[in-house]
Amino acid sequence: MAPSRTRRRKVLAILAGGVVVGIGAAYTLANWNDSEFAGGTFSTGTFNLEGSLDNATYADHATADAAAQLDAVEFVSETSNMSPGETAYDSFFVRLDEDTTVGGTVAQASIAATGASDEFSYKVVALGPGEPCDASRIDLGTVLGEGATLTENTATGTVDVAPGADGPGLAWQLCIEVQAAEDLTQGAATTATWEFQATSADAS
Repeated sequence: MAPSRTRRRKVLAILAGGVVVGIGAAYTLANWNDSEFAGGTFSTGTFNLEGSLDNATYADHATADAAAQLDAVEFVSETSNMSPGETAYDSFFVRLDEDTTVGGTVAQASIAATGASDEFSYKVVALGPGEPCDASRIDLGTVLGEGATLTENTATGTVDVAPGADGPGLAWQLCIEVQAAEDLTQGAATTATWEFQATSADAS
């Protein structure tokens, strides 16, 4: 009987020791857990491009139906007064509005036309707001749009736009040149619509 009791005591002692070791190990691991928390509040900025025919009165022209109509360029409404090879010029101004908080870039996103669009070629160049929009400057600015017809764009240029400190950002003058083909058909007419798109940059 004595040997059996001795073995049982050893077994109980081992089990008891194991329990103690287990509790001690869990307690030690818990002491090594540590957490840090960080939080922040995030708010969006604002970004809006607006346009003007005269660099004085600005408004949003967000859809093709609301497009600003270039009064001085004959092809916008009709081409009956243009002759073969004749070139017409007009300006459209763009800037970031006074509520904009981040900068970005402006590009010509698209051009669409109805009617005899293949009888005219065009170029759109970004110039300073006070520069003349005519043949003397058309080859000196950044080319945003260019096509052999009024339905294509082979240019990929962009210009930077920045928000103003206490108001709207500085304006770009988009000088639009349209040239009638040398074999222009009499009575041909087309209506063209350009889309200029601003893309915001990383505000950081």
